[in-house]
Amino acid sequence: MRAIESMLDDPTVALRRLAMPFFVSLLAMLLMATGAAPAWAGVPTGKAEPAYAQEQTILQTEADSRSPEPGRTSAASGRVHIDRHYLGQYGHSEGTVIVQRGGNTWRVWRNGPIATLMGTLLVLVLVAIYAFYRLIGPVRTGEAESGRSIQRFNRWERWVHWATAISFIILAVTGLVIMFGKVVLLPLLGHDVFAFLAYVFKYLHNFIGPLFIACSIVMFFTFLHRNFFKRIDWQWVKQGGGMMTHRHVPAGFFNAGEKAWFWLGVTLLGLVMSVTGLILDFVGFGQTRYVLQIANTLHILGATFYIAAAMGHIYIGTWGTPGAYHAMRHGTVDETWAKAHHAVWYEEVKAGVPPGTFDDRTPPDNPPGSPPANPPPGKAPSGGPPPRPAH
Repeated sequence: MRAIESMLDDPTVALRRLAMPFFVSLLAMLLMATGAAPAWAGVPTGKAEPAYAQEQTILQTEADSRSPEPGRTSAASGRVHIDRHYLGQYGHSEGTVIVQRGGNTWRVWRNGPIATLMGTLLVLVLVAIYAFYRLIGPVRTGEAESGRSIQRFNRWERWVHWATAISFIILAVTGLVIMFGKVVLLPLLGHDVFAFLAYVFKYLHNFIGPLFIACSIVMFFTFLHRNFFKRIDWQWVKQGGGMMTHRHVPAGFFNAGEKAWFWLGVTLLGLVMSVTGLILDFVGFGQTRYVLQIANTLHILGATFYIAAAMGHIYIGTWGTPGAYHAMRHGTVDETWAKAHHAVWYEEVKAGVPPGTFDDRTPPDNPPGSPPANPPPGKAPSGGPPPRPAH
């Protein structure tokens, strides 16, 4: 009971205790899936199903034909019974297409090289995060907490963040099961249990997807005004944020790393996932098989990099930077934490000015109301107003 109470009082305790089993389980699943991917990428000729054998016969006949296949942008591309490339020839029904030649190519690539790439990259990211944590360690403040809190995020910002984060995690888990479940879970759970799990996860993935898109749009406009790059961000980039040296680089409300996550992760990859996800989720708008296959390929690649980047974001926001999770969970940070990790924003809070006011100062000079950096001899520095209390 005491262990459970401590986990509820301090969520980071729960994160630490659950981290190792989670990382080991995910690592094992991805390793199994990555190793097995080449084996189930295609259908072996000796075990070919009748439909696959018929497809090969038709394709061989076409290959032996003296009439070259038109290009993929030509309206004559494909024939009534063999549609290879063309984007709009058959509209939304494609009812007369017997063999869609690109389907086998898509299956081989999805279950082979693309699955291997996804599993390998996610495994490497997990290993890199664990190695970084063990070798470099978290970036701490280096000082004791002051006991004075500063409000960092209001209730709306926290709700938007967690709604987006939770929907993303659901999509990531269900997507990985859809991608690797047949290889990893089917042998362990059996056909009946896995069929039920896959059925539930498929619909969960399809219905949570639009919710994630809506949350991402709201999140974009909620945090946009704090994520424009300023001159001071270049100092953070040049020093790598002090992650390796544990040196605290002055930063505004968001540092350059957080802004990069916002633009490359939340915005760019979020846009890729949203567009391709909608194409795959709502198939009644004239998409051909070829369009769906391209969308699926881009969706998997986008998910790979999005999940990989999110794992880094999660690490930095929890174990990597103690106190960061508390900020997004409760909305406040200790004054010592603010001064160490976001010194420019801390000076803005002391001066009572909006975030971003001092971002173009590198290094930040003396903001209004703060003591001078080098007071004249014989004159004590004048204290500025104390930080605003948390509400």
